[in-house]
Amino acid sequence: MEGVQLHSYLVIAGFILIMLGVVLVFLGVFASALGGAGKVEAGGVVMIGPIPIIFGTSARAALLAAVVAVLMMIIYIVLVVVLLKRVV
Repeated sequence: MEGVQLHSYLVIAGFILIMLGVVLVFLGVFASALGGAGKVEAGGVVMIGPIPIIFGTSARAALLAAVVAVLMMIIYIVLVVVLLKRVV
């Protein structure tokens, strides 16, 4: 029964994170529209298994993407260890 409750919490957490992302994108669009022209930087991470591919339009954006990638890997490892302890 705990697995079902955990699954429900993860689905709800995923939905909340998606909605938070949508709100942040809208806020960013409105802020840039009101602020006029500005410098835009972008970066991202593509995870292929445990290997992150990091890219960015500047060194600062790539560094921020690398930090986010490391945090994502740490969270993934912690979740796997916690969930495996519950199963075994």
